[in-house]
Amino acid sequence: MKLALKIDVDTYRGTREGVPRLVELLQKHKAGATFLFSLGPDHTGRAITRAFRPGFMKKVSRTSVLEHYGLKTLLYGTLLPGPDIGRRCAEIMRSTRAAGFETGIHTWDHVKWQDHVAQRDERWTGEEMGAAYLRFAEIFGVNARTHGAAGWQMNLHALRLTQRLGFDYCSDTRGSCPFMPIWRGEIIACPQLPTTLPTLDELIGLEGLTPESVAEHLLTLSETPLPTGHVYTLHAELEGMKLLPAFEALLLGWREMGYELVPMRDMFNALKPKLLPRHELVIGEIPGRSGTLALQGKEFLA
Repeated sequence: MKLALKIDVDTYRGTREGVPRLVELLQKHKAGATFLFSLGPDHTGRAITRAFRPGFMKKVSRTSVLEHYGLKTLLYGTLLPGPDIGRRCAEIMRSTRAAGFETGIHTWDHVKWQDHVAQRDERWTGEEMGAAYLRFAEIFGVNARTHGAAGWQMNLHALRLTQRLGFDYCSDTRGSCPFMPIWRGEIIACPQLPTTLPTLDELIGLEGLTPESVAEHLLTLSETPLPTGHVYTLHAELEGMKLLPAFEALLLGWREMGYELVPMRDMFNALKPKLLPRHELVIGEIPGRSGTLALQGKEFLA
C-alpha cells in the first residue's frame, strides 16, 4: 500500500518558508515525498485575471487566498516585481534534495503556464519548459527526471516535450492509475502518474468542511487503496504554512491505515512502463476547482 506525496511549490514565499517546514515535518514522520519546484519568476499577482473565470471567485472566498498566500505574494508581477525563485532559493532547493527527497520541475512561471499553455503554440511551450529545464540543471547539476504541470495544464507540445527532454515519468494529470497518455490518437511515450485524491483547497468550504475537519474527510476518501497506490498533491503554500497541522494529521492517519508514504519515484520504480494501460488524455472539470484541467480519460483498447 503506497501513497506518493507530490509537493507543488508555486511561489517564492512557499519555497522560502513552506518547503523547509515540510522537510522538517516529513523527516519527523520518516515520510518520502517529491518536491516539484517553480524555477522562474513569481508572478502570482497576475492571477487576478482569473476573476473572470466561472467559479474562481467562489473558490477564492472559501479557501482564503489572502490568508494563505499573503498580500505581498498577491502583488508580485503587478505592483511589485516578481522575485526570481530559482535564483533566490537555489540553496533551499539543493538542501531539499540533500535531505533525501526527490526533486523535479513544476514550471518556469506558474501563473503564465497555468493561464496560457492550453492556447499556446510549440515555440511558446518550448521556451517555457526549456527555461525550467535549464534552470533545474543549473541549480542541481543534473537534468530533471520528472515534471508535474502547474494547475494540471498541458498541451500537445508539452506532452511531446516530456518525451524529448527524457523525463522518466510525469504527473501532469488527474486520474485513477498510472497510464501511457494518448492525445487525439498520438501516443506519448512518457508514463503519467496522475493525482488520485482531491486537494485540500478543493475540499475546504464544501459540505461544511473546515481546515480542522478536512483531514478526517480526506482520510475517509483514501480508506480504499488503489492497486498501484494513491498520489496526493499538496502545496508548499498551504500544507507547508497554515494547513501544516492538517497535513500532519493526514500523515498520522495514513500511517495508521498501513500506507507507506513515498516519493513518486518509488511508485514509478514498481511499474513496468511497457505494460501500462493506454488512456486518452482529455480536458475536463473536477469538483472544487475552477476551469478545466488534464484528466485521465477512457482506456484505449485498439
